[in-house]
Amino acid sequence: MTLKKPELECDELDCPFHGTLAVRGRTLEGTVVSTRMQKSVVVQMSYTRYNKKYERYARMRSRVTAHSTPCIPVKVGDTVRIAECRPLSKTKNFVIVEVLKEA
Repeated sequence: MTLKKPELECDELDCPFHGTLAVRGRTLEGTVVSTRMQKSVVVQMSYTRYNKKYERYARMRSRVTAHSTPCIPVKVGDTVRIAECRPLSKTKNFVIVEVLKEA
């Protein structure tokens, strides 16, 4: 997967475009549901899962904490692509690499 560089510049070390942070592994798409933390966002992925007992599908969701860099501005409701990176904190293992659709 090739990533295009954002138009804005930043001088943060934990930026996959302007710093030294390497991305590897999985890439996920989801919706930003919280931007209250500093340099972090909560991304929610919705999916359906088949329930064998009741023979129907159940809607489920999963939330992941991701690192947000200043060169990619995001707000609540944006659909973003996040990529796996090294652990940045106790719960952050992903970084935002692209905004797919703005809110």
